[in-house]
Amino acid sequence: MADPDQHDIPDKPTGEGVHLAQWEKPFELIISPIEEFVHRQSTTGLLLMFTAVIALVLANSPMASQYQQLKDLYAGISVGDWQFKLSLLHWVNDGLMAFFFFIVGLELKREISVGELSNLKQATLPIACAIGGMVVPALIYTAFNFGMASISGWGIPMATDIAFAIGILVLLANRVPKALITFLVALAIVDDLGAVLVIAVFYTNTIDLWWLLAAASVLVLLIFLNLGGVRKILPYFLLAIVLWFTLLQSGVHATLAGVLGAFTVPARPKYDPTKFSEYVAKLMNKFDESYNRKKNILLNDELHAVVQTLEEGIHSVQPPLQRLEHIWHLPVSFLVIPAFALLNAGVPISVSSLQATLTNPIALGIEAGLLIGKFVGITGTAWLVLKLGIAKLPSGTSFSQIAGVSFLASIGFTMAIFIAELGFEENSEELLLAKTGILLASVTAGIIGYTWLYLSADKKSSPQ
Repeated sequence: MADPDQHDIPDKPTGEGVHLAQWEKPFELIISPIEEFVHRQSTTGLLLMFTAVIALVLANSPMASQYQQLKDLYAGISVGDWQFKLSLLHWVNDGLMAFFFFIVGLELKREISVGELSNLKQATLPIACAIGGMVVPALIYTAFNFGMASISGWGIPMATDIAFAIGILVLLANRVPKALITFLVALAIVDDLGAVLVIAVFYTNTIDLWWLLAAASVLVLLIFLNLGGVRKILPYFLLAIVLWFTLLQSGVHATLAGVLGAFTVPARPKYDPTKFSEYVAKLMNKFDESYNRKKNILLNDELHAVVQTLEEGIHSVQPPLQRLEHIWHLPVSFLVIPAFALLNAGVPISVSSLQATLTNPIALGIEAGLLIGKFVGITGTAWLVLKLGIAKLPSGTSFSQIAGVSFLASIGFTMAIFIAELGFEENSEELLLAKTGILLASVTAGIIGYTWLYLSADKKSSPQ
């Protein structure tokens, strides 16, 4: 998600009373562009692409064996006879990715509460397109693998990689209307919800009912915290860790703890804007009084107390959901997802057997599912609901741009690989075929989608 427009926020204070050290201003000139770059949505996609390339290089270099050993490296904790250990690959896929799903859950709750999905009229088109874009790819994959054990990968081409897709569209921000970006965000979020449900229902192994009951009890506690008005983040965080562990032991995929935990995070602040404004005005009067009595800040305990109270008030006017989404966006985008790509995108490629690999029912089903299925499912559904008058195009967009976006939605990288790991975890050869198909289809879809939208943009009109 792109950061909100900050053009109306007052500039930082300058002149007398602002103390700048000798090297502070030059340092800010260096850091500011970096901070701006980091916060751009496209950066996430670029970093993900860079990490995936590194993984591919490692998997096809003399370091391939060391790369595999790194993934198989075990780490954990032990207390007496009790041990809890996972390989590095599982720590990332089952552990760190819970934070990714946590962000997905926060985005889902925000969009359903106040975003594009809160208004049924506005939400109809992206919801319908997302459903079409999940059903058709799954059917195409099933057609290629019907009656074979590999049919277990039917959920793979359903997924859209929100970071890659939106990252590419943001690169075209000066050529496409903002409403098109919003449409893709809403579509991708509904797609993520569909993927989460598919994982929960169809990619769950043997269930341990006692551990599942324990997980349900923890979830109930989280809900009670929400209903009881608890807005401190720490209790939710601690219980979410317990929820993750109980789900891991139950057989349900542990990353679902991220989504479930996110939905229990409060979306309402303690203070509404009017009450906060009154509160801040009183605090600022107290601040001025305290400062006038003793100007040396280091010796002014009263002034320090006022500033700390003001900081607490700032947190109280922000919903915990919004604060957590802001706090965790960068760690997930720049640590969790790249770590996932680094350990999962390394696919050994043999030129001599590439044709046989890409025409295997698994790879072919994924390629056709993503490239053809997503396009037909999203564009066809959009045409149908628009023809029936159930929905309307986003402001300033054209049907051709919706078709172009459907190719960007064909980029399945992160979530598709994640589902492939679940569907083929017992068969490394089939997993390799699935990842090869995902990578090829995602790269092709990104190029087609970018080119389509670039050429179809109206150069004479500015984005809406």
